[in-house]
Amino acid sequence: MNFLTVEKNYLQVLSAWRRDFHQFPEPGWLEFRTSAIIAEKLEALGYDVYVGKEIVNGVSLGVPGKELAEVFYNKALDNNVSSKWLEKMEAGKTGVIGIFDTGIEGPTIGYRVDIDALPILESSDEKHVPQKFNFRSQNEGFMHACGHDSHATIGLGLADQLMKVKDKLCGKIVLIFQPAEEGVRGGSAIVSSPLLDNIDYLCALHIGTGVPKGTFVAGVDGFLATSKFDVTIRGVAAHSGVNAEKGKNALLASAQAVLALHSLPPHSEGVARVNVGTLEAGSGRNIIPSIAKMQLEIRGETTAINDFYEERVHQIFNGIAAMYDVQVKLDKVGYALSIPSDQQLARILNDTAKLQQSLNEVIEYKNFKAGSEDATFLMQKVQQQGGLACYSIIGTNLAAGHHHEEFDIEEEDMLFALEIWLNVPFKIYEELKVNA
Repeated sequence: MNFLTVEKNYLQVLSAWRRDFHQFPEPGWLEFRTSAIIAEKLEALGYDVYVGKEIVNGVSLGVPGKELAEVFYNKALDNNVSSKWLEKMEAGKTGVIGIFDTGIEGPTIGYRVDIDALPILESSDEKHVPQKFNFRSQNEGFMHACGHDSHATIGLGLADQLMKVKDKLCGKIVLIFQPAEEGVRGGSAIVSSPLLDNIDYLCALHIGTGVPKGTFVAGVDGFLATSKFDVTIRGVAAHSGVNAEKGKNALLASAQAVLALHSLPPHSEGVARVNVGTLEAGSGRNIIPSIAKMQLEIRGETTAINDFYEERVHQIFNGIAAMYDVQVKLDKVGYALSIPSDQQLARILNDTAKLQQSLNEVIEYKNFKAGSEDATFLMQKVQQQGGLACYSIIGTNLAAGHHHEEFDIEEEDMLFALEIWLNVPFKIYEELKVNA
């Protein structure tokens, strides 16, 4: 197999796209501008393009409120984004799928990237590269602090480069620009789309995550499964000095719940984590608190372990409701599975990456019991339909850790990832003995 390379000066194109996305970060389910720009570019390249309402078939969890949605929709309008694409979107229905059907018999190969940002105020320190080179976030309080701007760029670069060799392709190419990965909300909402049926090979990718620069991990054996909950506990307010006995204390109920959640035992079959990240309650020192709100998550090494703790969460809050005579509203606002990469596809990616001259190390398969990823919904669908799915990691030097206000990547690593993905179809054809 002759390894296709991309001209080094193409990095200027990638950097320009990435820096544009970085300047205008949009949180999950509100990626109006990002989706529209991607759709516009894909259509110009010759892809069949589907956007927002055309691809989100399932329930959209954790959709931001109307006020914030209007802010980001109007920001997209102010950026002169085509109404052609905006009309196909609304809060909870964003994202893009681009499909190129060669008309020649062959496999359907899918690539998935995520496109959303985080609610983080980006650093304005002059040493911070986006600040120094004038592409810091213009949406104050939101930031691409996990590399999804680079993921979207890699996906667009791949779309462009594949069209330059389209006469050598066969089968179909499916490019998935998934919304709302943060909070693991988007994967479950788009997975039922018929546009994602019958994919034979699915590749997903992340930049960084502790993998050193010059290293490519072809496949990981599964992220942690997870469930995210927003909880509201409602009691009854009362004067703490006059008639405290008439109150129903939501603060005490929530505190008891936190202690119970963090007292859950470890699981004998694998890693498990429980964390209450926020807790708000009460309105004044002389008032029995009538409302408490919390955000919590659980994670498990396997989906079965995660399900075990999810059941315990429900049991705890049922007990709290009875113990304190309060009402509990438990909203599941995101979740993801634990799905291992297929080793057969990991080997194909591994063998492809070894032809990339700029890498120092290629790791075929690695244990990765760390964060969570909702690409696992798409991976599961492909695997259940008889296809192969694989999640890869491209290393880079990070200015700061993921979800940090000074997060930044080294842009040249986008080019290395792009070249690997560009060559994957031809390695698959070689394996299948397909002559395009």
